[in-house]
Amino acid sequence: MKKPEILAPAGSFEKAKIAFMYGADAVYAGTSSLSLRSRAEMEDNDLFRTIEYAHSLGKKVYVAINIFAWDETYEEVRKQAKALNELKVDGIIVADGGVLEVIKEEAPDIDIHISTQANTVSYHACNFWYKNGAKRIILARELNKEQIKEIAKHKPKDLELEIFVHGAICFGYSGRCFLSDFLASRSANLGDCAQSCRWAYHVYVEEANNPGNLMPVEDGKEGTHIFSSKDLCLIKEMPEILTLRVDSLKIEGRLKTEYYLATIVNAYRCAIDEAAKNPENYDATPYLKEIEKTKTRGLTTFYFNDRNNKDFQEYDGKQYNLEYEYAGRVVEYEKEKSLIEIKNKLQIGDKLEIIIPGKIEPYPFEIDKLWDDETGEEISQVNPGKLGQKVKLKIPIPVEENWMMRRKK
Repeated sequence: MKKPEILAPAGSFEKAKIAFMYGADAVYAGTSSLSLRSRAEMEDNDLFRTIEYAHSLGKKVYVAINIFAWDETYEEVRKQAKALNELKVDGIIVADGGVLEVIKEEAPDIDIHISTQANTVSYHACNFWYKNGAKRIILARELNKEQIKEIAKHKPKDLELEIFVHGAICFGYSGRCFLSDFLASRSANLGDCAQSCRWAYHVYVEEANNPGNLMPVEDGKEGTHIFSSKDLCLIKEMPEILTLRVDSLKIEGRLKTEYYLATIVNAYRCAIDEAAKNPENYDATPYLKEIEKTKTRGLTTFYFNDRNNKDFQEYDGKQYNLEYEYAGRVVEYEKEKSLIEIKNKLQIGDKLEIIIPGKIEPYPFEIDKLWDDETGEEISQVNPGKLGQKVKLKIPIPVEENWMMRRKK
């Protein structure tokens, strides 16, 4: 049994800090222009701060330059590669063979990770990438556990493997999709996906004997989400995953909130630790209970257990979380009046839960008093009227900066 790293998304410097606090061993981020999440809030200065901060904790940062690059993009690729080499980032994620060659030239000291976009589904392909300088392969999501075992068995000994365990599944093969570019002139392969697979569509059939007579095919009056998948969730499979000899378990979601990140990373941190310690008696129930408190689509194991699995489409396109929402994060703890940055409305009597790093059971409490941060006056409720809106309230246990809280609706 091998205990792999937890690799979390970092769409910003603040999200990276949250991921590390809640148990991530490493984070992955993008450059401001050359990754497949170019709308994430990770500007170059934030990326540099993230790398410095991670290394101060003894943790790692991998940076994606995993676009499929046009020739006119290569000047920027060289510039970013040189900068990342100087910063001593722990790995650069690539999918394009041309980009890989540039990374080898301009960032010779940095490990190369082959992106899931490269659609690696065999140990033969792993060997090819290894011979061309790869240190790690991020395997395609479409593989099942038996295929992963076979790759692990036959790969070069010092070649690392990474698999996705949680998050959105693209409609395209391992995410390599042209639908967004076709419909919205926004290329997923250049980092600007419009998530067209999540849209609602109206489908019509035409009567053969009556051309032009179109009849709608509907799941509901607002159409149906015929391309939209459920979210991958392999937390039930953790004891078996730990036998696969993979090096890294990846969580998707650079565009998700800090609250989502804290909940999901904490759940997988606790699950991995428990499965490694006591695999025979592992019970995924408490971890799933936490995951379902986030705004998530339906959950699926995709092809991990069964290549014939068809239960991974989310036809109504909704994200589910009827009972909880992001309440806020701790800015400063004081025994009587802690400072909280709020994300949704809070009022006297609200039931909150504190997400404690390293513990799967949150700490519940009820708001009995609120104080305005600016005036110090006692208030009955507060609304997030501006970015960074803060309030003071009494928290019954000691907490730390950036701990997350949720509100029961």
